[in-house]
Amino acid sequence: MTSVLTPREVGTGPRPGGLLLRMLPTALYAGRARMVVERSLLVNRRTWMMVLSGFFEPLFYLFAMGVGFAGLAGQMIGPGGEPISYVAFVAPALLAASAMNGAVYDATFNLFFKLKYNRTYEAMLATPLGPIDVAIGEISWALLRGGLYAMGFFAVMCGLGLVTSPWALLIVPAALFIAFGFAAVAMAATTYMRSWQDFDLVQLALMPMFLFSTTFFPLTVYPAAIQVLVQCFPLYHGIEIMRALSTGYVDVSMLGHLAYFAVMAVIGLVVSARRVGKLLLR
Repeated sequence: MTSVLTPREVGTGPRPGGLLLRMLPTALYAGRARMVVERSLLVNRRTWMMVLSGFFEPLFYLFAMGVGFAGLAGQMIGPGGEPISYVAFVAPALLAASAMNGAVYDATFNLFFKLKYNRTYEAMLATPLGPIDVAIGEISWALLRGGLYAMGFFAVMCGLGLVTSPWALLIVPAALFIAFGFAAVAMAATTYMRSWQDFDLVQLALMPMFLFSTTFFPLTVYPAAIQVLVQCFPLYHGIEIMRALSTGYVDVSMLGHLAYFAVMAVIGLVVSARRVGKLLLR
């Protein structure tokens, strides 16, 4: 009797990669997440202005608050205790916010449309692609978008003379890591959304983080109880990473901030893959 392979069984044999991915069922992972990224590149090549639009919001904040407000704020205290200008204090924070915005907006609004209305993922899962391929591919695209925002903002910082340390060369890779953590969690949260009204909750989460994660003011201005709450925000850890790299004051605490985003990325990726599989493979 001649056996017939289903679309999901075609090309899902062993592939190079980590032991964990090789042990996954072939229906979940085919090692072709790059195809999801390639599709996003093709779809967005004619809408590049919309892709770049998220870069301008933190840029406007930089000139409005960092430059315009600098004369009133005076000097601030940097991560190493040294005095720095207010614009040098704000710029790394806005760069972290830029990476966050690019990753979150792509992993929420765009993903929700593909999942609920365009049925894009149902078509993908009719091919050898599995839910983990979809999750990795979409998170990777959101990461690239967040990294694109970070690169543009970093270029502005260089133009303003705000980059003075060799450690600043790691700002863009760090921004990609930050974007990865935000994109993974945002995608996982999007799989639980039921309608467009739920996106009000996204803004409800992002706006307090943006305003209170020491973006414009140091942590010491808050009462002790609020300081503890602020330190729980993921954007706070991203800002601490960016400020340390931009000023050159890098110490062992950087590992804790990086670990925070590593945990975000792992949890978000696992939950995203399970939720996509549950929603589309039932």
